[in-house]
Amino acid sequence: MSLNVANCDRCGKIYMKNNYGLCPNCIREMEKQYETCLNYLRENRACSIQELSDATEVPVKQIVKFIREGRISIKNNPNMTYECDVCGAQIREHNMCEACRSRLTKEARNLAEDEQRKKQLAEQEKHASFLIKDRLQDRTK
Repeated sequence: MSLNVANCDRCGKIYMKNNYGLCPNCIREMEKQYETCLNYLRENRACSIQELSDATEVPVKQIVKFIREGRISIKNNPNMTYECDVCGAQIREHNMCEACRSRLTKEARNLAEDEQRKKQLAEQEKHASFLIKDRLQDRTK
């Protein structure tokens, strides 16, 4: 029998497990931060993410989390960008910039091609081994 309790990811307190991974107090605090950000953005559409953070005292990391979760839309906020997870370039959608996504796709494709070549080489070696074995058997007859 397992207990249905866990430690809050944010503050470390013990709480009854939920889908957020946070205790009720931290959930309330996060919702307050979210509302504060929304209210500020309604009045200041041209702000940057750093300006939003400075004005609301909500960490940039939390604001980016709201954006990535789809809770805050930056479509109508032209100066709102956040960093690519890989290279740090400023982006407005996804987790990676186009250059990093392209490089990752290319690397994955190259890896798949390498694996395919290894399989083909192994098949050729196996086939060659059978041919040599057959020829040796023919000579011994």
